[in-house]
Amino acid sequence: MNMDTAKKLSDHLVSRRDFVKLGTGAVALLANGTLPKSVLAGRRGSKPKPKNILLIFTDQQHIDTIAAGGCRHVRTPALDRLKTGGVSFTQSYTANPVCSPARSAVFTGRTSCEASVHINGRSIRTDIPNLGQWFSQHTDYETFYAGKWHLPRTYTSNIPGFKVINTGIGGFGYLCDTAMSRACEGFLRNRPKSKPFLLVASFMQPHDICEWLRLNMNNPGKLRYPELAGELPELPDNFEFDRNEPQSARKRRLGNEPFKGNWNKEHWRYYRWSYYRHIEHLDAEIGRILRALDDSGHINDTLIALTSDHGEGMGHHQMVRKSSFYDEAARVPLLFSWPGHVAANKADTVHLASGLDVIPTLCDYAGIDSPANMRGVSLRGILEGAEDSQREFVVSEGNTNTGRMLRTQRWKYIKYVNDSVEQLFDMKNDPGETRNLAATSQYGSTLAEHRKLLQDWEARLDVPANVPNAEMWRRQG
Repeated sequence: MNMDTAKKLSDHLVSRRDFVKLGTGAVALLANGTLPKSVLAGRRGSKPKPKNILLIFTDQQHIDTIAAGGCRHVRTPALDRLKTGGVSFTQSYTANPVCSPARSAVFTGRTSCEASVHINGRSIRTDIPNLGQWFSQHTDYETFYAGKWHLPRTYTSNIPGFKVINTGIGGFGYLCDTAMSRACEGFLRNRPKSKPFLLVASFMQPHDICEWLRLNMNNPGKLRYPELAGELPELPDNFEFDRNEPQSARKRRLGNEPFKGNWNKEHWRYYRWSYYRHIEHLDAEIGRILRALDDSGHINDTLIALTSDHGEGMGHHQMVRKSSFYDEAARVPLLFSWPGHVAANKADTVHLASGLDVIPTLCDYAGIDSPANMRGVSLRGILEGAEDSQREFVVSEGNTNTGRMLRTQRWKYIKYVNDSVEQLFDMKNDPGETRNLAATSQYGSTLAEHRKLLQDWEARLDVPANVPNAEMWRRQG
């Protein structure tokens, strides 16, 4: 080996094991500067890699449910800690405001229609790897999963790519989340610090609000607990809405409990108060896991990410639940923390983010390439305070592949299959989405531009033939 090649070996910090793996072609590869990324990942000056990764996944969490983020109606010490200790994205969108489809996007980095999970209760197509499978194949992290899966079964002991910490309880968050967080606590307190892990802690809460809605559908005509009268949150500013909306949105609203149960405004406020109590239960269980990280000495070695599958209507646009492209259902919390590595107490109000970004970001931190055909991007540069270019848009898909939302920096465009009513909102001047501008002539060019962006996005997707409306979207694009 000549001196130039030896210097390149030194510069790249190639291990003896990696050099042997490359075989007789190693010298030629080094001379040409074309060593594989998997080898160059260890070069001098490479970015630090967290010893462990913890992904906290919540269910049906409205983005404005963190006291440290300005929500006056909750006490959330655990969520506050994550927010003040890291970076939170205020313009973070789900890839699909429905449970299973959103989860498929987060765990594959591919759109829900590409993953063949266009509706609840479907499995991810077998030729697309999930997060656990990819990390198991390409890293030394041992991968574990605890809690709700829902791809297809809600709770299961068999998740490809993961060792399942099986708590054996499903159905309601007030039961299963406590069991799950205690299991994660036991795992963390007994995990040797020398063994790196990726752990997913997937909560059911605050999804129990769905059961609350069923139990409290009918307005009793008076407040059930009069002593709460002074504590009920006010109705949101966008409780009223522009009636020029697609049939899908109107049908969704009228099919929910408030309209079936003839709610008055006081009952709407009682529902909002109750939802915040579900958030506080979630926070307590997250706190248990964070304390275990502290006590076990893992906290400074662990990158923590938190997000949710979709939001909750919370009375905005007189909506409850999910399955809407209005921000209350479509926007979700997205937080990252790692002491000393991720910027602290930073609320990013500028960059658009997506559930599709989770895998690329975690892969970046793990020092590996992402799976092929990712639809998201790594957020690492933003998390570490580097200047990062603003992406042009993010897209969210609808249940059964019948709707699309495209969000650019200023505008939101919504389109449903076989519905002539489109929606266009100026998110700078109308963040509450109360004025649909799609039928206003002066915004015709903006509307056409967003139609074209969506058409081009659709053309790049690899959608299986068994997903409904795939060809229809291409024709309508």
